[in-house]
Amino acid sequence: MSKFVHLHIHSEFSLLDGANRIKDLPVRAKELGMDAMALTDHGVMYGAIDFYKACKKEGIKPIIGCEVYVAIRSRFDKEPGIDNKYYHLILLAKNNKGYKNLSKLVSLGFVDGYYYKPRIDKEILEKYHEGIICLSACLAGELNQNLLNGREKEAEEVALWHKNLFGEDYYIEIQNNGIQEQVLANQRLIRLARKLDIPIVATNDAHYLKKEDAYNHEVLLCIQTGKRMSDPDRMHFDTDELYVKSPEEMSEYFSNFPDAIENTVKIAEKCNVEFEFGHTILPNYDVPPEYPTHYDYLKKLCYDGLKQRYGEEVSPEILKRAEYEISVIKKMGYVDYYLIVWDFIHYAKSQGIPVGPGRGSGAGSILAYSIGITDIDPIKYGLLFERFLNPERVSMPDFDVDFCYERRQEVIDYVSRKYGHDHVSQIITFGTMSARMVIRDVARVLDVPYSEADSLAKMIPNELHITIKKALEQNKELKQRYDNEPEIKNLLDIAMGLEGMPRQASTHACGIVITKDPVDTYVPLYVRDNQISTQYIMTTLEELGLLKMDFLGLRTLTVIQDTINLVKKDKGIDVKFDKDMSDPNVYKLWQNGNTSGVFQFESQGMTNFMKELKPDCLEDLIAGVSLYRPGPMDQIPRYIKGKQNPGHNEYTHPSLEPILNVTYGCMVYQEQVMQIVRELAGYSLGRADLVRRAMGKKKLDVMAKEREIFINGQVDESGNIIVPGCVRNGIDEKSANKIFDEMAEFAKYAFNKSHAACYAVVAYRTAYLKAYYPAEFMAATLNSFLGNLDKIPEYIDECKRLKIEILKPDINKSMTKFTVENEKIRFGLGSIKNVGIAPVEAIIEERNKNGNYKGFIDFCERTLEKGVNKKCVESLIKAGVFSEFEQTRATLLASFEQIIDAIQSEKRKSFEGQVSMFDIGTKEEKDDMQKQKYAFELHPEVSDKEILSMEKEMLGIYISGHPLEKYRNLIKKQTTISSFDLNHTGAKNGEQSSEQEEYINKSKFKDGQYVKYAGIITGIKKKYTKNNKIMAFVTIEDLYGSAEIIVFEGPYMNSKDSLYEENIVIVNGRLSVREDEMTIIATDINDFEQKNTNKLIFDITGLDEKKKDRLRGGICYFSGDKNNMQVFVKIGEEEKSCGAIFVNEKILELFKKILGEERVDLC
Repeated sequence: MSKFVHLHIHSEFSLLDGANRIKDLPVRAKELGMDAMALTDHGVMYGAIDFYKACKKEGIKPIIGCEVYVAIRSRFDKEPGIDNKYYHLILLAKNNKGYKNLSKLVSLGFVDGYYYKPRIDKEILEKYHEGIICLSACLAGELNQNLLNGREKEAEEVALWHKNLFGEDYYIEIQNNGIQEQVLANQRLIRLARKLDIPIVATNDAHYLKKEDAYNHEVLLCIQTGKRMSDPDRMHFDTDELYVKSPEEMSEYFSNFPDAIENTVKIAEKCNVEFEFGHTILPNYDVPPEYPTHYDYLKKLCYDGLKQRYGEEVSPEILKRAEYEISVIKKMGYVDYYLIVWDFIHYAKSQGIPVGPGRGSGAGSILAYSIGITDIDPIKYGLLFERFLNPERVSMPDFDVDFCYERRQEVIDYVSRKYGHDHVSQIITFGTMSARMVIRDVARVLDVPYSEADSLAKMIPNELHITIKKALEQNKELKQRYDNEPEIKNLLDIAMGLEGMPRQASTHACGIVITKDPVDTYVPLYVRDNQISTQYIMTTLEELGLLKMDFLGLRTLTVIQDTINLVKKDKGIDVKFDKDMSDPNVYKLWQNGNTSGVFQFESQGMTNFMKELKPDCLEDLIAGVSLYRPGPMDQIPRYIKGKQNPGHNEYTHPSLEPILNVTYGCMVYQEQVMQIVRELAGYSLGRADLVRRAMGKKKLDVMAKEREIFINGQVDESGNIIVPGCVRNGIDEKSANKIFDEMAEFAKYAFNKSHAACYAVVAYRTAYLKAYYPAEFMAATLNSFLGNLDKIPEYIDECKRLKIEILKPDINKSMTKFTVENEKIRFGLGSIKNVGIAPVEAIIEERNKNGNYKGFIDFCERTLEKGVNKKCVESLIKAGVFSEFEQTRATLLASFEQIIDAIQSEKRKSFEGQVSMFDIGTKEEKDDMQKQKYAFELHPEVSDKEILSMEKEMLGIYISGHPLEKYRNLIKKQTTISSFDLNHTGAKNGEQSSEQEEYINKSKFKDGQYVKYAGIITGIKKKYTKNNKIMAFVTIEDLYGSAEIIVFEGPYMNSKDSLYEENIVIVNGRLSVREDEMTIIATDINDFEQKNTNKLIFDITGLDEKKKDRLRGGICYFSGDKNNMQVFVKIGEEEKSCGAIFVNEKILELFKKILGEERVDLC
C-alpha cells in the first residue's frame, strides 16, 4: 500500500461543485503512485458504482463514501432560519454491511430529512453506524465549527459522542487546503485529538484534479449559483489548493504529524467493499400452489396461450419454436422474469387498462405472444427470438411496455402492492452539460456578449453525441477562431473542461426497479418532488443484476381506447379491428395522405413518402417506420420502385431473395442481417446476433475476423466444421465479400423489425378508427391534448378538412371532455379555463340526476352549493355555454354576481329558519316576486370580435370562427413559415419523435434564414436587459398554433404602434435554430395589409360543364355598379380575366359551394 491515500474527494456528482471526472480520478491516483482512493460526494452516492469500476480497471482500490449533511436538531425538524443550517461529516464503508448502512443513511437523508439538503441526524447514525468509518470532515463539520467559535467544551462532547459510537473507526480530520481558517482549525483539532486519544487523519477535500483546474472550478460554481466571475459577492474558495495532491505534497505539509498520513493507509486497508455484477436478482414471484415449479406454471400458460392464438391444432413449426424458446428461458434463468411481466400486463388488461401490442425486440418471442405480453405474431412477420434473448450472450431480457398514459400509474401501484412499496422505486437520470449548452453557460459566466455566445454555440454541428473537440475538427471557422482569438480559445478550453459533466438530477420518465429485498438494501435513494428514485441510473441497476422495467405512458393507446368508448356510447358498436390488418379502406388514408392523427405517420415528409409508396399491407408500414430515418432514407426510392414493379428486384446473389423479397431487395431490418448470416454462411442465430452487434458498433477487429468466417467458414482443431461459410454453401467469394460489405454498411442504420412491427400495429389501429369512426377518433385525439394550445388548433383544422363541425360548449349537452353528437364534436366543459374538473363533474351529476337546466337562474340555484363559484360561472358565460337561454352573453356578465348574491342570501335565510318572501302568496305572486328579485340587467349581445376574443380566452381556441380565416389564402401567399413549421419537429402526438424527423425538419430551415410570419397577437411580455435596453417576447397565433417572437430594442421601438393584443400583424425576421427549437427574431413587425386582396381566381381545370355554367351565371349575377374585385379563371397554369364583380363573405361562400373550396382563391 502506498504511503498516502486520499479519503475526501468530490467528483462531478457533487453537482456543479465537484469538477473531478470519475474516470480521471483513478488514473491520476495511479500516476501519483497511490494504491487506493475514496469518493465522498456531498450528500449523495450517485457515482459510487462508476467510481468502483473505474478504480478496478486501473488497479486502484476503491473506497465508497459520502460527505453527509447532519441536521443541527432532528432530521424531521424543518423550521426556516434554524434547520436550513447543517454540519458535514465523512462516512466511509468498511465492508458490504457498511455499504448497506451508508446507503440506508444517505437514503433517509432524502426520504426523511430533505430540507435544502438531504440531512441525516444522530439518531439514525447510531442505528446504522456498523461497518462505517467516520471522519470529522472539513471546516463545515460540527467539530470544526465549535472549535473555531471558541466552544471547546461542546467540541469535546461532539468528539466523545462520535468516539463512543465508532470506537477506533472515528478519526479527527486535518486538511492541507490553503485556507487561512484551516491553519487555526488544525492546531485546535490536533490538540483535542491528543487530549482525547482520538487518531488524526490528513485529507485535502479535493474538488478538482490538478492545481491548474482551480479556475474551471470557479466557473463551475458560478454556473451552479447563477453568478458571473465579475460578481463581487459570488461564491468562491479563497484557495487553489483543493486538488488531488501527491503523497509527497501531503507528507511534506504534515511532516510533523506522520501518523495523520499513516492513518490514511490504515483506513484504506480496513475498507473492503466488493460489488457483484451480472448476477440477476429477481423479486419473488408466487405461483399457484398446485404447480410444483415456476417453470411448470409458465409452461401451462404458454400452451394454453398457443391454443388461444393458433387454435386447438397448433402446427409442429409453432410448437417447435415455443419449446425452443421455453428451454432457453429456463436454461438462462428467466422463467420468473416472464411471469413477473405477464402478471402485471395480465392485471392491466383485466382492469381495462390499454396495453400496447409490444415494443422493442420482445415482440420476437412466440412465448411472449402466446401468454399475452405482446400482440403481434412473430411467425407471420418473421421476427427473431434471438434478437431479444440470445443464448450465446448472457444479458438480461428487456420488455418495455406501453400503457395508457392516464392509467399507467395504476399498474405501477399494483406492482408496488404486490412486491411491497419499499421494493419498488423509480429511477434517476442526469442532465449533462452538452457542447452548445456549456459554451452558453461559460460565456455568460465570463461576461461574453449573448450574440457572441450564440454565434459560437451555433458553430457546433447539431448532431448526436457531438463534442466541442469534434466540432473543432469539423468546423473550419470555429477552429480558426479558436487558433487566432485568445478570448475564444480561453472560453472553449474552459467549456471543454466542463463539457459532459452532470448538471442536474431528475426522475426517469418511465423506468422503475423491482427488488427482492427493500430497494435501499441494494442502492441509495433520492427524492425529487415527493417521488422516490434510485441514486443509480438504469444501466448501473442492470449491471447490479436488479430488475429494471420501462412502464411507458403512450398517449395513442388512450386515444384508441377513448375512441372505442365513444363509438360504443354513441353508436352501440363494439369496435373489432380486423385481425389480418389488411382493410383497403384503412390503407387509403396513407395512399391519399390523410394521416393527421395517425401514430408515427403524421409528419409531412412521412406523409409524402406514403403517398408515393401507396402501402397496402402491414409490411409496408413496418418498412415505412424503419426507412424514414437518416441513413436508410437512401433506400426509399429503391423500395418504392420495387413495390411498384414487382418481380424486378435486384439481388447481389439469388440466395438473398427469400430473405429480402419482403422488402423488395432492400436491407431494412437488423433481423435480415441475422438471417443472411445464418442462411448463407450457416451461423447460429445467437452468433449471428453477435455479428450484427459488432457491425452496428463498428468493431473493426471483430468484423475482420467475422468476414473471413462468413466467407470461408470455421473449423476446430480436429477439422470439424463449426461454421460452413458462404463458399461451402455454394456462394462465390466475390459475391460473399460484396454481401458482407453491404451488411456492414447497412448495419450502422438497421432498425429492429420487432419494434417497427409493434409501432405499425398501433398505427394501423389509429388509421382504422379514423377511417371508420372519424368524429369519435378526432374527439378522442382532441381530448388527449386538452390544454396544449400548440396541438389543439392543428386537430381542429383537421376536423374542418374532414367536414366535422365543432360545436360550442353547452350547459345541457356538453360532458367533461369532447363528445360526439350526430357526427359532430361537442366541446367539453372540462376544457374551459378557470372552471375545474370537480365543479364540472358536479354540474353534470346534477343535470343527470334532476334533468336539464331550464335557465340561468335554475342553473345557479341547483349548482352554487356544489363547488361552483362566481369565477367559474363567469368563465362559463364567456365560453358561451348558456347560449340556448334567452339572455345575451353581455346581459349575463352584467347580472350574474347580483343574481348569485341573491340566491345565496335566500339560501342562508332558509338555512337560518327565516321566512322567505317566496313562502308567501300564490304561485303567480311568487313568480312575479322572483322576477323582481332576480332581475337581469339587459344588454344587447357583444360584437363578433368580442365573442371570438372571449372564446379564445376561455377555450384556448376560436370556435365560432377564426379572425384569420378570411385571410387564410392571403397569409399563405405573403408568409414563408407557419407555427406548424416552428413547433412541429416530429409526430404531432409528441410520442417517439425520433432523430430522423428532427434531421429532416432542420434541413428545411436554416439558422439565420430570413422568414415572414403572420398572425394575431395573443400576448406580449416586455423586459429590460442588463444594459437597460427594452425587449419583448410577443406571442403570435396563426391558423395552426402559436409562436413566440423575440423583439429586441430597435425593432420594438419601430414597431410598438402595432404591438397590442388581438392585432393582426406580419413579422419579418430571421430564424434562430437551436438544439431543440426554432425561434424568429424580428427585424420588423407591421400591421397586416389587407388591401392586397384585389383579385379572385376560380380554378376550372378539369371542371365539368354543368359547374362551369353555374359559375358563369354567378359571375354575371354579381357583376354591377358596386364591383370591388377583379375575377380570373385558371386553366392549368394559365389565368384569364373575366372582368369584375361585387364580393363579400356570403358571395364568396356561394362560389365555394359551387366549385369546391380548393378551387376558389382570394389573393
